[in-house]
Amino acid sequence: MPNRKRHAPFEVILMISSLFVVAPMSAGAMEPDEWLNRMGAAVQATSYEGTVIRMRNGEAEALKVVHTVADGVIREKVVAQEGNGLEIIRNGNEVHCILPDRKSVLVEEWDDQSTLFSTLPSSEIRFGSEYDVSIVREDRVAGRQAILLAIRPHDGYRYGHRIWLDTETGFPLQTQLIADDGSAIEEVKFADIKLNQEIHASALAPSYSTDDYRWFSRPARHVTRSVDTKWASKELPRGFLAISKHEEKMPGSEDFVTHILYSDGLANVSVFIARQSEGHSEGASRVGGSNSFSVVVGDHNVTAVGEVPAMTVEQIASTMGPR
Repeated sequence: MPNRKRHAPFEVILMISSLFVVAPMSAGAMEPDEWLNRMGAAVQATSYEGTVIRMRNGEAEALKVVHTVADGVIREKVVAQEGNGLEIIRNGNEVHCILPDRKSVLVEEWDDQSTLFSTLPSSEIRFGSEYDVSIVREDRVAGRQAILLAIRPHDGYRYGHRIWLDTETGFPLQTQLIADDGSAIEEVKFADIKLNQEIHASALAPSYSTDDYRWFSRPARHVTRSVDTKWASKELPRGFLAISKHEEKMPGSEDFVTHILYSDGLANVSVFIARQSEGHSEGASRVGGSNSFSVVVGDHNVTAVGEVPAMTVEQIASTMGPR
C-alpha cells in the first residue's frame, strides 16, 4: 500500500500528459494530400455560420456568413458589417447582390462552388513538380484546433498558399495567398464559426424588403462550343498546360471571343482573344492577388488574367500568337 500511494501522483501526471500527446499525433499522422482531400469534401458539404475577416489590397472587411448545402445546392447569405450594408443572397447559381443605400438589386449567375474559397487547391496538384506541400504545425483559429499546411512554389510564376484546416472536419478556417517575399497578399480568416449546426431558413433571407428596389440583371457569359484554336503561347511558364479552349460571348457584346484556360493544377490563367476594338487599353492592372495584362497581337486584343504574379500574365499574353 505505501508503494502504491507513492507512485500514484506520477501515474496521474503520465496519464494527463498523454492526453496532450494523442491529438497532435493523430492529426499529424495524415499526409498532406489526405488533408487536402478532407478539405475539398468539407467545402462541398459543410454548413456553417460565422464572422469572416477578409484582407485585400491592404484593407480589411468583416463579413457575416451563413452557408448551407442541401442536395448539392448551395444557399448562402453574406452581409458586409461595415460600409453600405451590402448583402449577397445566393440560391444555387443565382445570386442577388442587394445594395440598400441605392435601393437596388443586381442579379448574377455564379458557377463556382464557394464564395469565399473558390480557388482552393486539391490533392490533384502536381506536388514535387511545381509545388511542395508540408504540414507546418498545429494551431488554433476561431477557438478551434487547426493544422497549418504550406504550399510553396518552385519559382516566381505562381503564388504560395497557407491553409489552416479544422482538425475535426477538415474545413478551412483561414487561408492566405503568399507572395515570393513571404507576405500575405490576400487573407480570409474566420473570427468565429459554427460548423454543421442547424440553420433556419430565416437566417438566409434578405434583411431588407426589396419590393420597391430597382432590379438589374448582369448577362452571363454564353459559352458555345470547344474550338481547336490555332492560338497558343510560345513561351508558357513551366508546368502550365491548356486545359480548355472554347468560344463565348462576353456580357454586353454579340461578338465571340476565344477563351483559353491555362493551369498548373493550382494556379489558373484565362486568356481572352478578340478582334481589335477601339477603347481597349493595353498594359497591366491588378486587384488584390489577381493580375491582368493586355496586348495587341496583329489585329487582335489579347488579355491574360489570373490569380498569379504579374510576370506570369505578362509572359503568357506577350507570347500569344497563331501557330
